[in-house]
Amino acid sequence: MEKVSKNNLVTISLEVKSESGDLIDESEKLMYLHGGYGQIFQKLEDELDAKLIGDTFNLLLSPVDAFGEFDKSLLIKESLKELPEDIELGFELEGENASIIWIVEEIKDGFAMLNANHELAGIPLRVSGKILELQHLSAEGIEEVLNMEDEHEH
Repeated sequence: MEKVSKNNLVTISLEVKSESGDLIDESEKLMYLHGGYGQIFQKLEDELDAKLIGDTFNLLLSPVDAFGEFDKSLLIKESLKELPEDIELGFELEGENASIIWIVEEIKDGFAMLNANHELAGIPLRVSGKILELQHLSAEGIEEVLNMEDEHEH
């Protein structure tokens, strides 16, 4: 029976909960390319390596292994005069560095609190699920999957 290995297109069911058990996300079918392509968290990929179809997994990811520690330097107070006039809570603003997206979390007294941390930064996550399918890809298939990923990035 084939095991999860490099260049497999792996389909898993996935449930993500907070450490206290609150459901954060659930996917009946999540596909990723196995083998260090950065499509899922490395610690989760390591856990899935060499597993078989039907095998289950359950592990705790520390913030460092998931969305990172909460970074206070990514929390700023900005004058509303420096921001678009139509700004409102939840508004996303692109930073000078296009890879940073600031979210408006609070508007008060002529200022907006902007946060560029991922919403799950600083939170340990419990991930569990099951391996549903494996498909070994050719070099062309791998290239196709990686190109699809590039097209979906913003």
